[in-house]
Order: sequence, then structure tokens, then C-alpha cells
Amino acid sequence: MNIRTGAVPIFAAVLVILGLIVRLPGVTGRGAGLITARAATQSATPGLTPVLVELFTSEGCSSCPPADALLMRLWRKQPIPGADIIVLEEHVNYWDQLGWKDPFSSDAATARQVEYGQAFGGQQIYTPQMVVDGYAEFVGSAEGTALRAVGAASASAKPSIHLSWIDGDTLAIHVQPLTNAAKGDTPQVSLAIAENMLHSDVKRGENEGRTLVHDGVIRQLIEVGKADADPAGFSSTIAVHVGQEWNRTNLRAVVFVQERHSRHVLTAAAISFPAA
Repeated sequence: MNIRTGAVPIFAAVLVILGLIVRLPGVTGRGAGLITARAATQSATPGLTPVLVELFTSEGCSSCPPADALLMRLWRKQPIPGADIIVLEEHVNYWDQLGWKDPFSSDAATARQVEYGQAFGGQQIYTPQMVVDGYAEFVGSAEGTALRAVGAASASAKPSIHLSWIDGDTLAIHVQPLTNAAKGDTPQVSLAIAENMLHSDVKRGENEGRTLVHDGVIRQLIEVGKADADPAGFSSTIAVHVGQEWNRTNLRAVVFVQERHSRHVLTAAAISFPAA
């Protein structure tokens, strides 16, 4: 399915429904502070299961800020015992010609959401849409649904990913053997460079006059390689180039393994960037 500017009106019915969703309260308490700890290496925390939570959103969508706030709370407060919630915020571009061009939007985010739509039975895509571990999708501001989905996703152990920085901004990746992979599918190792604490003062569109804050915004998504059935697991190194406009203090490298056809996420890990 292709998303074109002329196809935007097909979202109208869904967006009307989403506009009725009750707005969630903003982040308060300890979650209001940015987690800025840097690490040279990062492995799975014993007793915690990584869960990848993705949000497809847009600054041009008036129903999206509550979902953005929920994603931020999931990342900062980690409300599910036993789960290590890793978040990615992906800004689609099919809202960009409806009054406000989202500065973080991309073709890649829209294409990734379309792939999920196909994996979920060819359903229509919409914003805000949250996807947990590639298994569950729902309206992105539905907090109770999100908590239940994260809890379910953390119930089973996953292979570990070990990340470490070598030679500056070169990331070393080692994924344990994928004992949870489905036969006949192709696990793909991907690297997302994500930035926290991004701000926008929206001048036009449905969110005109609002200041929006985002965590986990994907700045770059890179396919690292295919994880085969090697009993030693998957290992690779990749040089990461930090964009001039990015704040490296707020950057994280998120590595995840996802089946190509089912879109199920088999495991994930994240690491902060080293100091320059």
C-alpha cells in the first residue's frame, strides 16, 4: 500500500474518532528529568526483558500529543516490573501538507508503518498508532492497553544483545543465538539512532500554538544485517555518524532484531552515546 498526499482524506474517519480520545496528563515527578547516563557497554539487565514500543505520530495531528506523552512516560518511568521498555518515536509524513510540516517526519517512518499495516492483515494505517514488539497494535494514547501489551511482551525471556562503543563512535553488536525465531522467516538486525528531549513550537496546523516535546525520535534507521542460525549468534560493528544538528548527550543507539515477514521483534537493547 502506498501513501500519497491525495490519499490523506481516507484517514478522516479514523482521525475523527481519535480526536475524541481523552488527553493524558503530562509527565511529572522523576520522569520530568532526562536520563542522561552514558555507558561504554550495555547488556541486558538481569531479570528484565526488553520490550520495544514504537509510536507512529505526527506534529500535525491533534490526537498525537497525548500518545507522545504516554510514550515518554513508558520510557522514563518504566512502569512494568520485569520489563525494560525501549521506545522509538517515528514521525510519518502524510500529515505534512495539512498545515504544518513536521520537522522530524520522513518517508522511512511512513514506509515502516505501511509494512506493519500489511503484517497486521492489510489494515489502514493511522496516527497515533503504537506497536509493541511487532505483535500488538492499538491507538497510541490507550494507556491501559499499552501497559497490558508491554506486560504480555515481557512474560517470556529473549536472547540478549551486548552493545559496546569502540574507537569512538563505532558500535560493536553481539546478539545471542535467536532461540525464539520462527522457522522460515528472516531475522533482520537494525540500528536506530534515537534522540530524546526534542522540542517544537508548532506555528500552524491542528497543534498551532503548542510546544511539543518528544523522546526516542528516530534520527536514522540502518539495516545492519541478517541474523542467521549461527550457534555463535550474530556479531557486527558499525560506524555511527552523528548529525550536526543532533545533541549527542540525548542520543541513544537502539538495536533490535525483527522478523522480516511477521514483523515480530525478537529482542532489543539500547545504549547511550559516549561523550565526545
